Amino acid sequence: MSVDKLKKKEDNTLTATLNMMKQSVELSELSNDVYEHLKTPMRFVEVAIPVEMDNGSTKVFTGYRCQHNNVFGPYKGGLRYHPDVTTESIKALSMWMTLKCSLVGVPFGGAKGAIVCDPAKLSMKEKERMTRSYVGALGSILGPETDIPAPDVATDAQVMAWIADEYSNLMRVPSFGVVTGKPLAVGGCVGRTEATGRGCFFVTREAAKATGMTLQESRIAIQGFGNVGGNAALLFAEAGIPVVAISDVSGGVYNDKGLDVYSLIDHVEKTGFVKGFNGGEEITNQELLTIDCDVLIPAALENQLNGTNADQVRAKIVVEGANGPTTPEADHILKEKNILVVPDILSNSGGVTVSYFEWVQNNYGFRWDLETVNRRLEEKMSEAFNLVYSFFCERCLGSDMRTGAYRYSIQRLAEAMQYRGWLRNGTFR
Repeated sequence: MSVDKLKKKEDNTLTATLNMMKQSVELSELSNDVYEHLKTPMRFVEVAIPVEMDNGSTKVFTGYRCQHNNVFGPYKGGLRYHPDVTTESIKALSMWMTLKCSLVGVPFGGAKGAIVCDPAKLSMKEKERMTRSYVGALGSILGPETDIPAPDVATDAQVMAWIADEYSNLMRVPSFGVVTGKPLAVGGCVGRTEATGRGCFFVTREAAKATGMTLQESRIAIQGFGNVGGNAALLFAEAGIPVVAISDVSGGVYNDKGLDVYSLIDHVEKTGFVKGFNGGEEITNQELLTIDCDVLIPAALENQLNGTNADQVRAKIVVEGANGPTTPEADHILKEKNILVVPDILSNSGGVTVSYFEWVQNNYGFRWDLETVNRRLEEKMSEAFNLVYSFFCERCLGSDMRTGAYRYSIQRLAEAMQYRGWLRNGTFR
């Protein structure tokens, strides 16, 4: 994809997010002051990150940290390493984090960070030096009570451990709570890696229940077989719910009787890709989106459901596992087709929820077991879905669930801003 096309796409994502926030403020009859607070990040920092490469040369990378809003508590958001990062995408992602934390009721604000790089071209040592240099440049605005990064695209528990170590060195005191998604050996939380996929599973179950669908008899299609899609697929398989289609970047596979998810996982571990699995019919990523199924879970890239394919979607429910997989044009079409879309700020919030559990455990110096973490995650996700769905049914019928989720989240943010004295003229018009 060209730089111009990528920037246009990210501009559209940011514009769509701002439009949704403004519309939600107006529909809820809130003061425009609420939108004024939410439309611009509180802080956006761009830094130069010099890194000594393995050949002895120095290369300077560009790093970002966007801190959108902290009315509920410390900023919280992932750190990604990707060559196509733009300022617009980082701003939009930080806004989604603010909305997401408000929606599920965790005391964080929204943030996002990135380094513009191709991580596949970096050695482990180069990646470590780059990560530590990022902390050196931004350490003054990070902290367990200030801004808490987490894994995102091309970052993992090891990267978080480097951040925690470098930050602790700067502070001259162990401070592992500065990040979440760490290895267990340095204060991580059991169940964190699988949390987003598990939360997606819980939300799908609640959506089926709310709409009168029998999930055990439903057919699931999942686009994306990474952390989110892979863990969600495994949970559906364990529950005896047929997953009929799965895809990754290489392509997909379909079996109307249900795929053997366990064998597919073995195949991917051996080959690296879904393509070539002999347990079903070969399909493309785009064909998966319009496959005959009851629940569609786009858990790969953004803008996958759009104006060109939304009218062909045959699922009864779409549960967004990825960030921004549905364009505004597709939202309109799916609403007209009476397909329920459970928005990303609700359905993929399991990760930040368990990050909150990790942060609490770091603060108090104890650790929950896996059963407790999963039970608390189930409680949080089920409660959030049912609160938002009830609000949608009571206040937003004729609209879509994304609008309902945005309105519900922004009303919570507005209430907090009102109590903190940020809205001098009052919350309501």
